[in-house]
This record gives sequence, structure tokens and C-alpha cells, in this order.
Amino acid sequence: MKYKKAASNFIRPDEVAEICAVSMSKAYKIIAELNEELRKRGKFTIRGKTNRHFFEEQYLEIR
Repeated sequence: MKYKKAASNFIRPDEVAEICAVSMSKAYKIIAELNEELRKRGKFTIRGKTNRHFFEEQYLEIR
């Protein structure tokens, strides 16, 4: 039986770069800033990825 891959809870730099229309290096900086904020809130982070929901709240609300 095959399982459908669930949408990841984390967003990768290539996705951030595409959504924000920025370079990969800028996408990594955006992720680092978001992860720093999450760490201040006591949350677990993964280097090079960030929480998809938090990204959408922070970035897409600003636009």
C-alpha cells in the first residue's frame, strides 16, 4: 500500500526564494531570522529550514 507524502511542516530555502522572489542566499537569511525568533520563543528549530506556518504568518501578513 502506498502512502501519499504529507506536506512538510518545514519550508526549505528554495521554496522561500520562490515565494519571496529573492536569491537563495537571501532566503537562507530570512530563514535564519525566523529561526532566531522561534528560538527566543523556546521552540525547536532546524538549521536551513523553518516552520511553514510561522513563515506564512510572519512573511505573508506583511505583504
